Amino acid sequence: MKKIAASTVSVMLMGSLIACSAQPAATTPEAGTPAASPGKPVAYPLKTDKTLTYWAELTGNITGVKTSHSEVPFFQEWQKKTGVPLKFTAPPSGQAKEALNVMLASGDLPDMIEFNFLNGFPGGPEKAIKDGYILKLNDLIDKHAPNLKKYLQEHPEVDKMVKTDNGSYYAFPFIRGDEYLQVFQGPIIRKDWLDELGLPVPETIDEWTTTLKAFKEKKGAAAPFSFISKPRFFNESYNGAFLGAFGVNRGFYLEGGAIKFGPAESGFKDYLNQFNQWYKDGLLDKNIATVDTKALDGGFASGATGASIGNAGGGIGKWQPLVEAKDPKAVLVAAPYPVLKKGDIAKFGQKSSPFDTGGMVVITTKASDPALAAQMLDYGYSEEGHMFFNFGTEGVSYKMENGYPKYTDLLMKNPDKLAPAQAISLYARGSYNGPFVQDKRYAEQFFALQTQRDAIEVWKKTDVKKYALPPITPTPEESSEYAKIMTDIDTLVDEMTLKIILGSEPVSQFESYVAKMKSLKLDRAIEIQKAALDRYNKR
Repeated sequence: MKKIAASTVSVMLMGSLIACSAQPAATTPEAGTPAASPGKPVAYPLKTDKTLTYWAELTGNITGVKTSHSEVPFFQEWQKKTGVPLKFTAPPSGQAKEALNVMLASGDLPDMIEFNFLNGFPGGPEKAIKDGYILKLNDLIDKHAPNLKKYLQEHPEVDKMVKTDNGSYYAFPFIRGDEYLQVFQGPIIRKDWLDELGLPVPETIDEWTTTLKAFKEKKGAAAPFSFISKPRFFNESYNGAFLGAFGVNRGFYLEGGAIKFGPAESGFKDYLNQFNQWYKDGLLDKNIATVDTKALDGGFASGATGASIGNAGGGIGKWQPLVEAKDPKAVLVAAPYPVLKKGDIAKFGQKSSPFDTGGMVVITTKASDPALAAQMLDYGYSEEGHMFFNFGTEGVSYKMENGYPKYTDLLMKNPDKLAPAQAISLYARGSYNGPFVQDKRYAEQFFALQTQRDAIEVWKKTDVKKYALPPITPTPEESSEYAKIMTDIDTLVDEMTLKIILGSEPVSQFESYVAKMKSLKLDRAIEIQKAALDRYNKR
């Protein structure tokens, strides 16, 4: 879920640039595999004597459990079900961009690459097509991917997201098939402490102040409120938790027809002022600038921390046993996204779009048989493939009970003492992104605790849909200009945030930082965003 959360950060934020040497453009070789008639289902397993090559990072859930894709039951079974033998290559964990850079420069490409070409490749997918790295998939999907084609025809709002402004399909996408799957993060608090102190679950910023003071003074919490600040201070509050109470978020958003940048708006100053006060009063973790996963886990385990921002899976699911180990009565629950005035609905909150940019798979220009690759990838969007990707193999990892695919004890009470997320990742792909449509019935079981299931209902009550930008893309030309502007501005915003919250600069310095943002061409970045939004709306 951590990975999933990371991928929800605005698709407009370009990753670090990959220095790629351009390859000559290639035509689409279609020979070698009998073409399926457009719209006609493909019969699996396919009959082929070819082995295709597949490059992908091994999910964090499996790292340390298995050393390669070929050892994972899911990937072994995927080959059997599709009839297509695969040879896997994986980059070192956490080094996918660097490894891809080397591979692209070498020109020695596999048939398929699982990588986020939308915001991980400078210039985006159109540039990757133009530079001759990946294929435009329109014809291949039309002729060889009837299942994906049918899904996109039935879901025009998703279809609009998974192609470029020019109408190019470029990847087999990961799609969250239900709104329930799009929300998974928000404020988390110790309910047992609240009950003991006679306090309600806080809803407003004032109530949070009262609560955090009580945690510090009456529960002896050394870091009442803490959250992960790596790689940046906003890591877990990026989506508007607490920031949203002041009417802004950490990125760009749409309001009254105009695109705005949260850190340049007056509400951001109010947020800095509030957090600076909390820091001075000892309500915020004194080490907030450097808190990582290990430190936050330790804060909950020791009783130093009573509130945070996190995921239903990797937050409540992970911290509940930690707090219980110290205090058997401990209970963590979701708190709503805070507001200033009681009864208001939070303006922002975490909500992923149905198209999640992680887990997409492209077919390269060096593919030996693009049609076969397309047919093999289309399996994930078939009825049988949908069940396999989400739940694995019937009788092994799930069994049908009254028409409901229920995970077996092999996953939920794993004999090797693996966490459910790890066990699910060995036999199915429901718990992480890939070329398929995610099923909400996976999450209903992955969230084993009632408090996790309740959390989704609490966190989804925001107005974020009104203000969120869709997954827009700059043109290849705009892209490098935008990336340079935003690298400078993001560095400045991070510096401003820490200096003002930690008190090394007064809040009155806020206006000078906004002036500096303008001098770094913030208005031009907004122009690029507006142009991209206009093009998106015309798709």
